[in-house]
Amino acid sequence: MADDTKTKESAKSADDKSAKSADKKISKAVEKLVDEIAKLSVMELSELVNALQNKLGVTAAAPIATAPASTPAGDTAGAGAQAAGEGAGGAIQTVIMTGSGDNKIAVIKALREINQNLGLKEAKDATENLPFEVLKDAKAEDAKEATEKLKVAGATVEIK
Repeated sequence: MADDTKTKESAKSADDKSAKSADKKISKAVEKLVDEIAKLSVMELSELVNALQNKLGVTAAAPIATAPASTPAGDTAGAGAQAAGEGAGGAIQTVIMTGSGDNKIAVIKALREINQNLGLKEAKDATENLPFEVLKDAKAEDAKEATEKLKVAGATVEIK
């Protein structure tokens, strides 16, 4: 019984030390917030997230079909890329997944690799709601790379 108490105390002191080392990196105000948030239930945390999203005008949900992360924000529209003269070297293409194949997990991983803004649920929904527009108005080389990744994962893909 005494050994059990000593084990608990040493584990608690180790936790306190790791917490103190992490606390050095944050301000007292943030530390107080973290302590208060840690006391909330899961439902209260959900309400907090929703309230912060509404107050700040942001959302944690990622858009389902977006341009690849490597594309600069100004070039997301195909007309904008062509007007800038970038369309001369490579065509603007759209990648559409028409079949998810037998290994949906690999396809979900490939989708999330292609579009890192996709959450797990959005990628799963994409494999079930076909056809799905994976990339829209993408450069030819990006479209080709995305197509290869999806085909290796077992998906059926077409490029327009």
